[in-house]
Amino acid sequence: MQTAQSTVDPAEVAKFEAMAAEWWDPKGKFKPLHMLNPCRLSYITRQIAAEFNRDLQDALPFQGLRVLDIGCGGGLLAEPMARLGATVVGADAAERNIPVARVHAQQSGLEIDYRHTTAEAMAADGEQFDVVLNMEVVEHVADPLAYLTACQQLLKPGGLMVCSTINRNPKSFAMAIIGAEYVMRWLPKGTHEWNKFITPDELFDLIRNAGLAPVDRKGFVFNPITWQWSLSDRDLSVNYVTASLKQAPSA
Repeated sequence: MQTAQSTVDPAEVAKFEAMAAEWWDPKGKFKPLHMLNPCRLSYITRQIAAEFNRDLQDALPFQGLRVLDIGCGGGLLAEPMARLGATVVGADAAERNIPVARVHAQQSGLEIDYRHTTAEAMAADGEQFDVVLNMEVVEHVADPLAYLTACQQLLKPGGLMVCSTINRNPKSFAMAIIGAEYVMRWLPKGTHEWNKFITPDELFDLIRNAGLAPVDRKGFVFNPITWQWSLSDRDLSVNYVTASLKQAPSA
């Protein structure tokens, strides 16, 4: 079997291992993700439905689709994908996340294939998916281009990758680090490193260089008055999400 070069950053994995048991506590250390989840799920489901011509009003609109949630954590995205009918693999480099995710899925009556592995290892094994969900991971890896290339290899021709991350600018430093980690204390101090943040143009360039075609990007915008997240066509200044496709080979 081919040996895959890993882009995993052990220090980043250790941060999330330390928080593993709190994944499903909506008031715990992953409170920001619980708050963001409805907004990012709306984006993900609409992108998948549009690409694969599915009706979200159907009982199991994603039936027949194989979905990878890379960096799955405790399963906050994997579980809704399974409920929508997809065959879901959840993969995470942080070993302690996997038992948490498995137990919660079992308690929820869901069949999800959770694995302690990496994108590179799965690509080396020849795994293929219709959809790769790559949410809030790329800012934590050691080599973003190599990581995104592995994600591209995991996609079937015509497949969809949804990738979100955090912009790099003074506003993102103020909100994602100072605000979230020091003022609101939503996240432990040191969860994010500002110099690892990626601008939307940089991410589009990385996605193209990895062999994918970017087709969309939106901002995730937090409203401190309504205490809710929403999608924005214009404001990508802090959190944002992208969609890209793996082109089918021409005949």
